Amino acid sequence: MSILLSSEPRKRLVVLGLDGVPLNLAQRLGLSLPNIRRLTEQATTVQAELPELSPVNWTAFFTGEGPEKHGIFGFSHMAPHTYQLRISNSHDVECPTIFDRLGESDIVSRIINLPGTYPVRPLRGMCISGFVSLDLEKSAYPTFLKEKIRSINYKLEADTNKGRDDLDYLLAELRTTLDSRLKALDMLWPDLGWDLFIHVFTETDRLFHFFMDAVLHEDHPAHFECMRFLADWDHAIGIFLERYDALPGPKRLMVLADHGFAELKTEVCLNTWLKQQGLLSLTDTPADEWDASKISSESKAFALDPGRIYIHSAGRFARGRVTKQNKINLLDTIKQGLLQLTYNGEPVLKAVHDRDELYPNTQSDQAPDLVCEPHPGFDLKAKFDRNDIFGLHGRTGTHTVDGAIFSDTDGSRPKLMRDIGNTILQHFDIKK
Repeated sequence: MSILLSSEPRKRLVVLGLDGVPLNLAQRLGLSLPNIRRLTEQATTVQAELPELSPVNWTAFFTGEGPEKHGIFGFSHMAPHTYQLRISNSHDVECPTIFDRLGESDIVSRIINLPGTYPVRPLRGMCISGFVSLDLEKSAYPTFLKEKIRSINYKLEADTNKGRDDLDYLLAELRTTLDSRLKALDMLWPDLGWDLFIHVFTETDRLFHFFMDAVLHEDHPAHFECMRFLADWDHAIGIFLERYDALPGPKRLMVLADHGFAELKTEVCLNTWLKQQGLLSLTDTPADEWDASKISSESKAFALDPGRIYIHSAGRFARGRVTKQNKINLLDTIKQGLLQLTYNGEPVLKAVHDRDELYPNTQSDQAPDLVCEPHPGFDLKAKFDRNDIFGLHGRTGTHTVDGAIFSDTDGSRPKLMRDIGNTILQHFDIKK
């Protein structure tokens, strides 16, 4: 492919991702934090794709497609013949990305910490993958970038397993990842040899999951320490914005989150509910919360995180016995039962969506039969080793479908995450 030289200035597009930041909280934080205040001045919101998880939504962003086409429906991917669960990754994405399309037109992308991009796939540009990144060797493209990020002791992800019970440890981890993102910015930005630059800060999502109560309530004993960290986060945003401000035009800045956030009322284990309804049984005690291998042949349905329900259909799953004739009534029974589920008198679910309604014409073998949409404050789970439907398990914050921050210096107003990816293609005059 020949590359034509041009004296035309690049019409650069810069995207700043703020994982899990809702507009209402950003506006509240902006009363004391100047850089997030700047970003909220012209901001609106964007609606998350369902389920409202990071891998689903960031993949919708970087493909311009919904789950029905990109094929990512949650953190976990199930092998229907073995029932084995593994973490979803970039190889599971079933359609081209915007980076593929841009590269075909010689448009250069540089990407830092974008969730869903691990293992990194070749692209025209450079990429350091985001959550869930497991191995530095598969986290950077091109090859020479691996040694560069190793040389700066780049940290892929904070240790939230230990951090969930130890705020000081979590904040130290988050400060380390924040510093790593800024070092990567220093590495990938300065030569300006790019057209699209995407940089995602994920630290807020980690903090809000485990200490949302401390962030929201001034009388919480950990509130001050959380705000001190958010001041550091705001300073990092300021460093990024200084880079953007110094960038020659024409230029455009988008700021977005992948979902909103709310204080947690309770976790809700759908597999426990299915067990109590006589629809799910296990052959033995599961080895851990992810052990789907114990699903029995008598089971009529099971759930995967967060609110994905699968009918245990004959022909789809190795031990499935539910026939097509019985499936329709079973779907209705589950839907109506879940819509009546309450916690302290409050309905848990806002809606239960049918597969064909939510994911029309999908060909993905991972698509659930039903998707549960919770009311704010309810965190849907699908653990195989829990005995109670409701409970708290170390988290104080949960995702929401609505409320994610979005702003664009060109004034676009996308409805869904997928629309942002398409707006990027339109900016570069790329037709799908």
